[in-house]
Amino acid sequence: MARPLIQMALDSLDFDATVALAEQVAPHIDIFEIGTPCIKHNGINLLKALRAKFPDKLILVDLKTMDAGEYEAAPFYAAGADICTVLGVSGLATCVGVIKAANAYGAEAQIDLINVEDKLACARATAGAGAHIMGVHTGLDAQAAGHTPFADLSDIARLGLNVRISVAGGIKPSTVQDVVRAGANIIVVGAAIYSAPSPAEAAREIRELVEATEV
Repeated sequence: MARPLIQMALDSLDFDATVALAEQVAPHIDIFEIGTPCIKHNGINLLKALRAKFPDKLILVDLKTMDAGEYEAAPFYAAGADICTVLGVSGLATCVGVIKAANAYGAEAQIDLINVEDKLACARATAGAGAHIMGVHTGLDAQAAGHTPFADLSDIARLGLNVRISVAGGIKPSTVQDVVRAGANIIVVGAAIYSAPSPAEAAREIRELVEATEV
């Protein structure tokens, strides 16, 4: 398996702080994620700014699309997004719309399995429809209740679908190697980096742990 990519969640509502944080961690990060609150607050101009500043990085826009999939996602792909997310609970038609928009721009669509009751069925259906990435995602509220993404990650990995698997949900230095061993292709890290005294140093530590993991 190729070395997993490291995705940094940019969750601040502050435009300038978001760009400054991205500059700090860029040497250790493969994918910049513009988080849902961040993109709602700042809009497509933040995507354009990051695309111009980091032409060599992948950028994911965490739209969490729930309806009008192609219509909502297309402008973000046109502005430079490499990946947009759509909620698995939105239903197959909406997921297919985002997949169609992604394909039109040579980009990727990620299915977010957050709150999907039957994650395996959703993963099979959307992968069959051409989804590129399956997002195993334990949200902040679920994390606060003590949930982790590890069991869902293992279940999705065992399906052997022709997709990459992204995992998000409280990942930190003490758990990142377990995530790699469980089959993740993309590892999403947020607070463990942006809440650290030195985000750049925290990102570097995550990178080194991922590269040192034997699978």
